[in-house]
Parts: sequence; C-alpha cells; structure tokens
Amino acid sequence: MREPNKKLMKIINFLIAVFLGTTFYAQEIQVTGKVTDASGMALPGVNVIVKGTNNGSVTDFDGNYTVNNVQSSSVLVFSYVGFTTKEVVIGNNRQINVTLEEDFESLEQVVVIGYGTQTKKEITGAVSVVGADDITDLNPVRVEQALQGQVAGVNVTSTSGSPGSASNIRIRGISTNGDSRPLILVDGNVIEDLSTVNPNDIESINILKDATAGIYGVRAANGVILITTKSGRKNQDMTFELNTYSGFQTTTREIPVLNATEYGLIINEAYASGGEQLPFPDVSGLGEGTDWQDEVFKVAPISEVNFSVKGGGEKFSYSSSVAYLNQDGIVGGSKSNFDRFTGRINYTLEIGENLKFSTANIWTKTSRKTLPENVLGSVLFNALNMAPTFTVRDENGDFTLAEGLGNEVINPVAQVANTFNDTWVDKIAATFGLEYNFWDVFTAESRFQFNYSEVESKFFSPEVFYGAGKVFNVDRNSITESKNIFRDFTWDSFFKYENTFGDDHNLKALLGMSVFRTSGDFSSFTGFDIAGNSYANASIANASDVVDNFQNGGDSFDTRLLSYFTRVQYDYQGKYLFSAIVRRDGSTAFGPKNRFGYFPSASAGWVISDESFVNTGKFLNFLKLRGSYGIIGNDRIPAYRYVSLLNGEGAYVIDDELRFGTAIGALSNPEIRWEKQKTLDIGFDARIINDQFDITFDYFKKRTEDLLVIAPVSGILGVGAPGSSPPVINAGIVENTGFEFRIAYNKRFSDNFSFNASYNFTTLDNEVIFVDNDNGFIPGGSFGVGQDPPSRMEAGKPIGYFYGLQTNGIFQNQAEVEAHGAQPNAAPGDLRYVDIDGNGIIDSNDRTDIGNPIPEFTMGLNIGFNWKNFDFTSYSFASLGNDIVRNYERNQPLVNRRIGFLDRWTGPGSTNEFPRVTTAANTNNLFSDFYVEDGSFLRIQNVQLGYSLSERFTEAMGIDKLRIYFSVNNLYTFTEYSGYDPSASSGAPIGGGIDQGFYPVPRTYLAGVNLKF
Repeated sequence: MREPNKKLMKIINFLIAVFLGTTFYAQEIQVTGKVTDASGMALPGVNVIVKGTNNGSVTDFDGNYTVNNVQSSSVLVFSYVGFTTKEVVIGNNRQINVTLEEDFESLEQVVVIGYGTQTKKEITGAVSVVGADDITDLNPVRVEQALQGQVAGVNVTSTSGSPGSASNIRIRGISTNGDSRPLILVDGNVIEDLSTVNPNDIESINILKDATAGIYGVRAANGVILITTKSGRKNQDMTFELNTYSGFQTTTREIPVLNATEYGLIINEAYASGGEQLPFPDVSGLGEGTDWQDEVFKVAPISEVNFSVKGGGEKFSYSSSVAYLNQDGIVGGSKSNFDRFTGRINYTLEIGENLKFSTANIWTKTSRKTLPENVLGSVLFNALNMAPTFTVRDENGDFTLAEGLGNEVINPVAQVANTFNDTWVDKIAATFGLEYNFWDVFTAESRFQFNYSEVESKFFSPEVFYGAGKVFNVDRNSITESKNIFRDFTWDSFFKYENTFGDDHNLKALLGMSVFRTSGDFSSFTGFDIAGNSYANASIANASDVVDNFQNGGDSFDTRLLSYFTRVQYDYQGKYLFSAIVRRDGSTAFGPKNRFGYFPSASAGWVISDESFVNTGKFLNFLKLRGSYGIIGNDRIPAYRYVSLLNGEGAYVIDDELRFGTAIGALSNPEIRWEKQKTLDIGFDARIINDQFDITFDYFKKRTEDLLVIAPVSGILGVGAPGSSPPVINAGIVENTGFEFRIAYNKRFSDNFSFNASYNFTTLDNEVIFVDNDNGFIPGGSFGVGQDPPSRMEAGKPIGYFYGLQTNGIFQNQAEVEAHGAQPNAAPGDLRYVDIDGNGIIDSNDRTDIGNPIPEFTMGLNIGFNWKNFDFTSYSFASLGNDIVRNYERNQPLVNRRIGFLDRWTGPGSTNEFPRVTTAANTNNLFSDFYVEDGSFLRIQNVQLGYSLSERFTEAMGIDKLRIYFSVNNLYTFTEYSGYDPSASSGAPIGGGIDQGFYPVPRTYLAGVNLKF
C-alpha cells in the first residue's frame, strides 16, 4: 500500500507545483515608467496600452505612467502623434522607461506650410521635411549641406570648400537669369545668410516646392525653406544637452601634374617643336621637383561645441543654446579660417487664458579669412601652373620668383603669405509675436521680425614683387576698410478662422497683410603707404592718402514690399481637400504703373484610401492624389532700376585737368514689370505593406515669363563707366519640367534591431523658350584670356549652355590638314575643328552647343540601422548628365601641365585625344569641347557610427543619454572629372560650371559626443 501512496503523493506534488507556477506566472502586476523623446524631454499624453486589450494609461505632464493588472507575458504599446510607435515585452520588469523617436513619415506629423500648419495627410502641395536627426547625422557646418541628397527636387552645389563659404540652393532647377535663391525663413524671420544659423539649433526644415509657396508672395518664386529651431515644452523639467565634436580635414584629391623630370622633357619637346633652344639641356638632375599642391594643401582642424537648455512651466516654455565653431581651411591653413559664435533663445508665455506671447532670437558673431579662389590667379590656379623646377624659397630664404611663366602665374606659397583678407559679421535676428484666440474659432496673430547686421572687412595689400611683369605685383601698399550695415524688418498681421460643420466639413481661412523693408548703408575707404609694409600697422589711421570709395554715392539702399494675402482651406470628411491662395504684392523695385501684382494659386487633394470602395488591407495603407497650379511673382533685381540716379562716376576735363565727379549710374527702364512664374504640380503620396514603405511622386512644370535680365547694349551708351550698367528688362521665358520620386522604408525587426532606408531621384529638363533682344541670346562666363564668353542663354537650349568649337580628333599628318582645308594654320598634332557652317574656314561662326552645366538626373540614397546600442547611418548623393569646363590651365610655354599630356600626340597614330606640345603658334587653346568634361559623380557624403551607453550606466551616472560617434564627411567621390571637385559651381545661371580651380570640399574626420542630462 505504501508504494501506491508514494506515487499518489508525487502526482499531487506535481499538480500543486504546476498550479502554483501557473498562478505565479499569471499573477497580475503593476508597471510604471517614464516616456521621453530623443532629447530626454518628457512626453505628456502618450498612450500606453497592453497589446490586444483596452487596458492602459496616458502619461502625465512629467511623462510618467502607471498600468495596473498586467501580466508578465504582456506587451506594452507606446504611441504618440508624430512619433514612432514602440512595443516592449514586460518580462520581469516592473519599471519600463521608453524613448520615442520622432517619425517624420507619420501622416499625423505636423508640417509648417506658411502662416500655419497642416498634418502630412492634409497637405495638398509638394512639401518635404528634413528632421533634426538627419541634421545631427550629417554634422554640417552650414545648414545648406544638410539638404543635399535628402530632398527630391533640391540641388545644393558648393561655391567653394573654403571655411564659411556659401552654397547654391536650387529648387526644381534654375528658373531665371537673375536671382534664383529660394526664400529662407527661420522661425518666420527672413534670413539671407545661413552662415549665421547653427545647424544644431534646428528642429526641422520644411521645403515648399510648388505653387502653395505663393502664400509668401514675391520672393517665393524659387521655393521656400522654412526652418524651425528647437523649443521647450510646458510642464517640462529643465534638461541640458551638450553636443561637441572635433576632427580634421584633408583634400579629397590632388590633380595629377607633371613632376620636374616629366616637365623638363615635355617643355623641351615643345620648344624643339617650335624651333627654339631647349630650356633644359640636361634633365637628369631635375628629379621629382616641388609638388606645389602639397605645399598649399594642409591638414586642417575643425571643432564645435554646442550647449543647450530647455524646459517649461505651467504657462511658459523656453529653449536656449550657445555654440562655438572653429574651422581652418585645407588651402593655406589658418590663412583660410572661419570662426562662429552663436547664441539663441526661444520663449513662449501664456499671458492670459487666450493670449500667448512668443519670441525667437539669434545672435551670431563670425570672423572669416579668405584666399583668392576660383579665379584666374587663385592659389590653386597657381599651384597647378607653377613649374615644379622652382623651389618654394631661394638660397637666401626669400620666396622664389615665378619668372618666365606668364603674367598671371606666381608662387602660390608667397601668395598665401601676402594675402590678408578678413571679414567680421555681427548679426541679430529676432521675432516677437502675439497670438489671441477668441470665440473658439478665431485667432488673431501679429509678428514683428527684424535683422540687424554689421559687416566689417579689412583687406591689406602689401608691397610685393612676384616676378617681372606679374599682374599681381604691388608697388604701393594699401589698406581697404569697409563697414556695411544691413537692416530689415517684417510686420505680419493676420486673422485665422477654423471650424468644423456637421462633423464632415472642415474649414480654415486666413486673411492678412505683410510689410517688409530692407535698407543698408555702406562705407569704404582705401589708404596707402602703411609704415613697415606690415599688416600689424594696417589701418586707415596709419595711411598717408585716403580715398572714399563711395564719394559718388551708391552708399545706401532702401527697398520695401507691401502685401495682402488670403487663403482658404476646406476638406470634406478628411478625404476631399482644397486650398486656394490670392496674394497682392507691391514692390519698390518697379515704377508706379507696374508696382502691384496679383498672384493666385490653388491646390486640391483626394485621399483615395479613405473611400469605401478601396480595399486598404496589409498592402495599401494610404493613397492620396494631389495637384496644384499657381502664379508667383519675382522682383529680385537691384533697387530703383526704373529711374535714373546720379550715382555713377564721371571723368571731365576742366581747364586742361582731368577731374572726377558724378554722372548717371545704371541705365533706367521705367517699363520693367514683375517676373511671373507659372507652376504646375501633380503627384501622389502612398504608404504600403503595413506602413513600412512611404512613397511620394511628383510631376512638375515651371514656366517663368517676363524674365528680369540685364540687357546687352552698345558701349556707346556708357554702360562700362564706373557705377553704370545696362538696364534691366523683361526679356525671356524659361521652362523647367521634371519628375520627383521618393521611397522610404522603416521597420523594427526586434527590440534590438531596426533598419531604415530612403531613396529619391529627380529628373530635370531646362529649356529657354524665348529671349527678347536683338541678338537672340545673352552671353556670360569667361574662358582663358581675351576669348568670347563661353556660355549662353538662347532659345531651344538649357540656360547657360556651353557655346564653343566642336573637335573631331587630331590631325595625324599633313595630308589630313590639307584635306580638311578649313584650318590653314594647323599642323599635324593639332585639334581638328568641325566646320559647322560649311563655309570652308574655322571661325567664331562654327561655334555650337558643346555642353550643359545643369544635371539631368540627381538622386540620394540614405541607409541607417540600430543594433542594440550601436547606430549607423550612411548618406550618398549622385548628379548625372551635367558638364564642366576645365579652365584652370594657363596656356603659356613654361607652365606645368596635367599628367594627361604624357599621352600627347607625338606622331601619326600615337593618339587622337591630346594635341601636341609646341611653342609655335596654334589654335589648340580656343574654347572647344576639348575643355569640356562630364561632371557626373556619385558621392558618399557621410558615414557615421555611434554607440550609446545603456540605461544601467547612464542612470548610475545621473544622466539621460551619452552617445559617442565617429563620422567621415565627403568620404569618397566616384567621377571621371579630372578637376578637384565636380560638385562645385559658381552658381551663375549663365557662366556656372566653369572650373577655374575650385577650392574642393574637404574630407572631414570627426569624433563627437552627445550628452543629455
């Protein structure tokens, strides 16, 4: 009997254990925690739900939550508008703190659209958003750099890689021969110079690309960029954030040129071909010689520190920051430097129940040192053309003179040492606003914004001798000191009405006015004979003779705008969307007859996925069709060009003496009128496969009519005199058409791993439709010395296309020269030009279209993932289909040459690409497609790897987050272009894409820390 009892007891004990284990496992517990955003700020109002149930909670003002009656096996779902939903398995945890990441793909994400906001679902225009995380990943010195490759339809090109240099921003192509810059607003304030904005202060960047930008009126024709800086939240504990990085910069490449021995051999060959005595009878001792690019390129340091604080109380919120950036240049080191200090404070206060005050203020102080760049005679131009047989200094320790190399080529190291060009900028940008809500549906708002900046510059030109006949020799030293004051203010006042009727009809209306005034005062004096020929003594006070550079006027400007605008937005059931805008702008840029213009636009959308007949399952989650059309005006021309002003300089002979006085300045045109841009956009937005893929597509067409251009006129009219210029006229039509596409993928595979990627591309077809002048074209740009302008604006062609001779190989023998017949002075080894007009002679009439500086296709690819505490991002950008003119070679007998000339023509059949070298007269230096190269490139813009300490360590240290990272900007560029940088451009609509030795964008290695506490 005992054996069965033992078995029974074992069964009973097993059942008791199972019961107790099941009871313990199913025990309901309480879970608490805190929810914050990526910056460590608490998030009130977050929904915390037990997955698959209605049990849950909402976070309080401090981000805290408590969920009762939860099982250990359950999953908590954290969701908040504008943030990515997060799921967490409870397990053995009783306290779960969660950080939510902002979701800029969310349909409920609030987007600034101009005097208001909309959710992404409601938007009917072409609007793109760049978030703070993208900016942080890129670590840009300037804001513009964060846009390249991030937004379809936005192309950013560098004017230079020198510290503090600006970039060109083009939204959907070049629309005018005049000013193609978009309108940029920071917290509603117009900002022209983005060097004064610290990228770390930015919360988001919204880009308005179509006619819906017309709400901003006159200057919105080229698109609008809305920058919102970081702000605090109400009922938020004070939090601190420290972001700092340090690193170094190097050049991405050096252009291969001949070393001293190769140079000697090539020069000897050229002189022998010309029947002259050999300059280097014995080349055996020349060796490698001086690498002038190594002498001017430096490893340059860069560092930045940014400290911010933000928080809020029951009725107020605040955010402030200070930052300091220092960057040396890769050319010339500290002689090419940018230094920036930024202070910012944002503050909001609820004065009463319905009245709110807000202010945003930025103070920036910058200093910049520059060297001559992207011009004939720049430092890099000289480094490429300087003979490698010269040493940097002679046996006496003095800089070597560049004798025999032509009038423009000088010792680049001596040039750096003798360049003193400093600029200092102090700028204050501030916005003050009041917002009053009444009767539940009305809001009255008034904003006053102003910018004030003082720009001081000091240019010292010491007495210096670079060699016999050099154009840069200075016989008498001079100092030029300038101080320019710029000020502008904008006053916007408007009413907003917002109401819902019958739950289905939603109406918003806006009615307002805007006043804008900008003015400036210039002063500049040049003094001579500084004692000691020293920069330390260089000041106007120490000069012997002083000249007022504005003695004939032109030392001030004052322009104004007055605008009235209205907008109506309506939707039915959130799926039929409509918006209409009318803006009346008045500008002092035009005469009384044409001063005011009316500019309407409209857009509509249809959320197809909300229709009952559409099956929105796991594949199709959202689909919206939208379109817009409108007319936007543009007045970006110099002030008062409709009247004649006495601000030119006249030279008169009085009593047999030459005297200077005042004369008529720029020629006037009282008939000039608004430039008008007509914009069409049709697109759709879609989300598919459980919202993992976000797709946007747009077709756009921009037609700019009545282009405001500078008219080419006869020199008899005196337009070449100091202070004078040709008149501004309405004389052209330009059209841009293209497609934009973006697809983004975002998925969290587990608690430890998430992945995201986005790809975008833009196609662009730019065509000049009409040019209204006697020539039928407008020339521009420069090539070589004394040659005709290489670029044109002409009907049927892209704006600024390259106009020159077309080559057809190289003459291999005398028989080919004679058979061609059109080049009587040609010889074997010379470039063979095509006789386009067939008249039997090569001349300027044989010039034709030989290249397009505008890319036909641009794209960006961004990839990122998070694995446990590691994060990785990579950004790439490509530009395809544009051409670049190689104009950094000086065609003189003794200058250095690119290494490609080792494959020069040396006899019949040797090559059909590089012409012979010779000192004899030839036409190989005429502008032709020999100097035009494919500028297409693919650039890995940024690669970054970061590591965040786990919460166990950060809590022990009393901080919210500590992240360290390493990044490389401008990692590598894949291109066949032989110059320094295929991404650089002067930005000129006519004459852009001509490379005179662009200062390349540096490769930057950084190590940084993000600390939040």
